Amino acid sequence: MAKITLTIEGEQKIYDAGTTFEDIVAEYQIANDGLIALVRFNGKIQELSRKAEKDGEITFIRLDETIGHKTYERSAILLMVKAVHDVVGGDQDKKVKVEFSIGRGYYCSPRGTLTITDDFVARVKERMQQLVEEGVPFRKATLSTGEARKVFRAQGMDDKDRLFRYRRSSFVNAYDVDGYKDYYYGYMLPGTGYVRWFDVVPYDEGFMLMIPGKEEPKEVPEFKELPKLFKALKEATDWSSTMGVDTVGDLNDKISHGEMNDLILLQEALQERKISEIAKDIAARDGVKFVMIAGPSSSGKTSFSHRLSIQLASLGLKPHPIAVDDYFVDREKTPRDEKGDYNFECLEAIDVELFNQNMTDLLAGKRVELPTYNFLTGKSEFKGHFMQLGKEDILVIEGIHGLNDKMSYSLPTDSKYKIYISALTCLNIDEHNRIPTTDNRLLRRMVRDFRTRGASAKRTIQMWPSVRKGEEENIFPFQETADATFNSASIYELAALKQYAEPILFSIEPEDAEYDEAKRLLKFLDYFLGMPSDRLPNNSIVREFVGGSVFPV
Repeated sequence: MAKITLTIEGEQKIYDAGTTFEDIVAEYQIANDGLIALVRFNGKIQELSRKAEKDGEITFIRLDETIGHKTYERSAILLMVKAVHDVVGGDQDKKVKVEFSIGRGYYCSPRGTLTITDDFVARVKERMQQLVEEGVPFRKATLSTGEARKVFRAQGMDDKDRLFRYRRSSFVNAYDVDGYKDYYYGYMLPGTGYVRWFDVVPYDEGFMLMIPGKEEPKEVPEFKELPKLFKALKEATDWSSTMGVDTVGDLNDKISHGEMNDLILLQEALQERKISEIAKDIAARDGVKFVMIAGPSSSGKTSFSHRLSIQLASLGLKPHPIAVDDYFVDREKTPRDEKGDYNFECLEAIDVELFNQNMTDLLAGKRVELPTYNFLTGKSEFKGHFMQLGKEDILVIEGIHGLNDKMSYSLPTDSKYKIYISALTCLNIDEHNRIPTTDNRLLRRMVRDFRTRGASAKRTIQMWPSVRKGEEENIFPFQETADATFNSASIYELAALKQYAEPILFSIEPEDAEYDEAKRLLKFLDYFLGMPSDRLPNNSIVREFVGGSVFPV
């Protein structure tokens, strides 16, 4: 048998050609605490089930890395779906849909005639544990697109049939688990034996599939309820059903059948209704003078604040926008992160004392000169921007720390109305492949920053981990303290973003560190039919990113 030479961890070793990467890395799993999920073979990511056929260099991808963690997530979902299939005896009318993430868990809801009870959840968990002990392989098979559609139709997976109707590639990679076939977008572990850390917890009408985060890949977190966030996500899911668009296949059907105008108008009407409801709630509360808006990057905070201001004005109030960014400390006083870069996202980057003094004076009826931050010089300037609040005046304050009471410590609680905004994506690729909210926001930011700042897609991807870290520290811990939650995601927007995002993603070269992420996003966008943005209303939140907004964004 032919031999090959592999360089692993700087050491050269000889193997038989055709040895699986799983067997090759087996001896290294102990040193890596059993966390090796994938390998890079000559720079290309490979699943452990693949075989090494030639000489090359191998590096490891672990579960505590983003790519490795996503691989574990997909594998855990396949394990769960297979267990549900076994528990219901293969009944095609009893299925689950993976809806959205809540904290470290994934909410799964019943489909068809399935009713989820505590006993059912216990049986699913028990079957998952049995499959882990049995170590059933995830066998990957390449099928023609036509054959894949037939296979999934036969299993009652109409969502996948619709998805692959628009498949440009001639082939589909499907996974087989003891005769049960499914499709997943991305890499997988070799089999059920690798998915050792999970929990299944009954919740609402369905259950939560809990898996570890990448920071502690062997620790399954306890499920903590986030009722306000869950309500917003559930509402978004209900809206999707109302619009008849639960999956990408449904959206592509609407685009191909020329039904987008009605869909866009319905989506925008639903958002406007929600903004109107929030405005009425604000107006009904005595003493509210400060509307504090916060959310993660690319949530559409600016467009939302303008639309909310219009609704407040229609109720007889006089809204005035205030940007927390105008209260940045002078550049030389800005804290630095562990890399030595300025940390503009920490609370200490804000002149909290000046903000509170200004807001307290305004609340007391005083005339106050507000600062304007010069981002070119890194200095705070005073240019005669005076303000004094009358009876109907109300401040609409947008900024990363708006929900943190340390930001507005001197203001009475009843003078503040706090709003959490995020693009809570409710569209799924199919019933088992969810679309992460972070992917939607990343594409939004990429398109906007390229259009408005000339920033490359490479730069946006490069900065994204730091942005996400800031969100985890400064925004997400406070989301449940909000008086209202607003979902800025539009069911159609990824089809609109596609035409702007694809060209700039293709600019990232294979030798760039950001190439793997660019390749993943391009594959993701390939599921969507594109749609022109000229049909979007000029006050749409999506306009903040693709351009053409009526607001100064």
